[in-house]
Amino acid sequence: LRHNVKFIFEGEEEIGSPSLNAFIKEHKELLKADVILVSDTSMLGADLPSLTTGLRGLAYWEIEVTGPNRDLHSGHFGGAVANPINTLCGMLAQVIGEDGRIAIPHFYDDVEEVPAAEREMIAQIPFDEKKYMEAIGVKALKGEKGYSTLERNSCRPSFDICGIWGGYTGEGSKTVLPSKAYAKVSCRLVPHQNHAVISQLFADYIQSVAPEYVQVKVTPMHGGEGYVCPITLPAYQAAEKGFAKAFGKKPLAVRRGGSIPIISDFEQILSIKTVLMGFGLESDAIHSPNENFSLDIFRKGIEAVVEFHLNY
Repeated sequence: LRHNVKFIFEGEEEIGSPSLNAFIKEHKELLKADVILVSDTSMLGADLPSLTTGLRGLAYWEIEVTGPNRDLHSGHFGGAVANPINTLCGMLAQVIGEDGRIAIPHFYDDVEEVPAAEREMIAQIPFDEKKYMEAIGVKALKGEKGYSTLERNSCRPSFDICGIWGGYTGEGSKTVLPSKAYAKVSCRLVPHQNHAVISQLFADYIQSVAPEYVQVKVTPMHGGEGYVCPITLPAYQAAEKGFAKAFGKKPLAVRRGGSIPIISDFEQILSIKTVLMGFGLESDAIHSPNENFSLDIFRKGIEAVVEFHLNY
């Protein structure tokens, strides 16, 4: 058995891999392959191995709202001049309705409805909602009406304010009515939603709800398409065997809510499918303080990848 393995290392995934897209377009011949193996995904649990069969896409923006031409004294001007932070909060509050649906016109036009058979498969995934809430320290969950938690965070689109700032945030107090307010926001997208189309729809919507007493600038940051890996793919089945050998049981096939925009680029530009063979756990605390990775899972992951190569 001999495999010719090509490695790609890059450090821009968190900002949408802007350089890698151009690189793969320029080096199609160099990057020719039967399959791409990526381990930037997670499992349902240490004793519940799973393979990721789908990822959501992403669209990301920065919003700048400008009111007066300088910061003002809130005693002299408060109540007479619009506050950009108040205004921005009001605008963003209109993006999602009480039913959890995104209010942007035509946002759902291309959303793939999850087939009943797949919804039944999702319902069979062992999931303790109480433990899920306890792990993240919340007393209740909220999302789109008519869908389960596992559907909401994997198969349905979402909208989130990732950061918001403006005015005085230093030590102590300062009675300021700020000139500007800012927010970084994102949407997770599902298969068939084009991130460029969604990006424009969002920008148009924000401008449409912007009142005349502020100026609004929406700047697209980065984005990418969703991705689905067929469970009939020979490489996927080899990955299944790898997991079964390393973890002692066949992995479940699940869609995940995260995004790896370059995966869809690999498919569209190189015409190569990707197998998402990751080993992360919820306890890894990714994107949080004390992010970690278990040595036991690390060793089992090595064994699973070796078995993948032996069976593909």
